[in-house]
Amino acid sequence: MGYSCSCCWFSVWSILCFFYFWASVATQVSYDRRAVTIDGERKIIISGSIHYPRSTPEMWPSLIQKSKSGGLNTIETYVFWNAHEPQRRQYDFSGNLDLVRFLKTIQEQSLYAILRIGPYICAEWNYGYLSILCKGLPVWLRNLPGTRIRTYNEVFM
Repeated sequence: MGYSCSCCWFSVWSILCFFYFWASVATQVSYDRRAVTIDGERKIIISGSIHYPRSTPEMWPSLIQKSKSGGLNTIETYVFWNAHEPQRRQYDFSGNLDLVRFLKTIQEQSLYAILRIGPYICAEWNYGYLSILCKGLPVWLRNLPGTRIRTYNEVFM
């Protein structure tokens, strides 16, 4: 079943970006019924969240290093659909929205990354006047005829 909406394409793009980025590392992540395994070794994931759009790229190395010094081995972040696609089919991955640069900065510190591709964001991230229901969803989505937010319908999906 193929969908042609922005939500699905954005999610696919996020996943492809992640795998393209990590392909050079050749990391295999799995689960052996007792633990997460990375390259065949059981790992305990100790993660903290850094929301890349809320800081500048110049701040990322320091924030990530402080996280590592605090004992974290993983940085997790949402992928902010409403920031990356502020207008339908117009994407922005520049400046503090440069997700690839953020992931490379994490990798340079020898940490893992977990992407939370959403589309919903529960992190005090505004949609605007409907922020309780629509955190992280682009404002333009509301204006598509037939859209019902956070439900399974053709327009939203």
